[in-house]
Amino acid sequence: MPRIASIILSSVFSFCLTWHTADAQQPAAKSWPWWMGGNFDGISTESGWSTTWPNAALPVAWTNEIGIGFSSMSIVDGRLYTIGNLNGTESVYCFDAKTGKEIWRHSYECELVAVLYEGGPGSTPTIDGANLYAVSKEGQLMCLRTIDGEKVWEKSLQDDLGVPLPEWGFNASPFILGDQLILEVGRLVSYDKTTGKKNWQTDTHDSGYGSVRALEQDGQTLLVSLDSEGLRINRADDGSEVAFEPWPFPFRTNSTTPIVHEDTIFVSTGYDVGCVLLRLKGEKLDEIYANREMRNHFNNSILFEGHLYGFDGNSNLGRTVHLKCMNHKTGEVLWKYRGLGCGSLMIADGKLLLLSEDGRLVVAEAKPERFNQLAESQILEGRCWTVPVLLDGRVYARNAAGKLVCVELPVGE
Repeated sequence: MPRIASIILSSVFSFCLTWHTADAQQPAAKSWPWWMGGNFDGISTESGWSTTWPNAALPVAWTNEIGIGFSSMSIVDGRLYTIGNLNGTESVYCFDAKTGKEIWRHSYECELVAVLYEGGPGSTPTIDGANLYAVSKEGQLMCLRTIDGEKVWEKSLQDDLGVPLPEWGFNASPFILGDQLILEVGRLVSYDKTTGKKNWQTDTHDSGYGSVRALEQDGQTLLVSLDSEGLRINRADDGSEVAFEPWPFPFRTNSTTPIVHEDTIFVSTGYDVGCVLLRLKGEKLDEIYANREMRNHFNNSILFEGHLYGFDGNSNLGRTVHLKCMNHKTGEVLWKYRGLGCGSLMIADGKLLLLSEDGRLVVAEAKPERFNQLAESQILEGRCWTVPVLLDGRVYARNAAGKLVCVELPVGE
């Protein structure tokens, strides 16, 4: 059976009510500083943009060619950061977000690791204060200065952790928790974000391709991660295991990040594996429901106002992919819509901002009653699997080949 590489959507989601979000860095206003945005949930608070697009065309502010890859964009203080691979040279880029002018790039030799897809970087840079953290396809973990791209420290994950190159390469986006940088890369590992000194590491396991998230329960800071063996709950101070739920994947490509809400954890993966909602009670995970109604291949669902919005189905195997709305508490599917392929999404101003697999930017209502499309514009061509970013009235998006585009949205009434 053919397999398709899994692109990391490394995401960490807000935690509330009886559990509380573990302390993390606070994003600056008007920023999207890491994968899935400042609140770790894929939801933007930005408003004031219109869905009235004359002739379905959007003005293009600028474009750049950054090389093959699926790294999304982080934007802080008017600078955009992303990663691409040109002819065997991978680069972390810094652009002026308004003009597209390159400010700096940090380059290094790196293979594409193109297994049944284009390959190239899938990790998104994480911006924390004056530093940027990035992971290359072959596992270089870098801390760079945001001002000029100068290296602060670097680690080879393969050498430092004694882990092999995963079949689809390294794709996890770094998660910063206080002074820790935490990754799931065949081990769960914590580094000192300032020096790169290793704090702790767990035993090895089959690597996943999603990101870590943090929560607090009964005064403990816990970490939630999904690898290709299962869902793990670990203590943040020493990495010791609290709970484990087997969630094996037939091709060792679990690539999504768990969604935590109140006392529940939602996991979804592709290839007909499906989804599960679990409740953590002390050191035990209890199943609330499990079904095959939401099978995220590599792009995460987003939880908004009690409902999950996500793409159900694989990008290969000839299966039809549907965008679905599912009740988070019950697992009931409320509507489904086909025609976007294996796309990606974020949410802003109560609307779904979708990038179809063939490069159409689509806006629809984020409501459980029905799918209601409001606007559409072709902004890219070729394969598009990477989540777009909306910031300050502009949408930034890329395709697999490396075209990065910035389009302007009309101002709302």
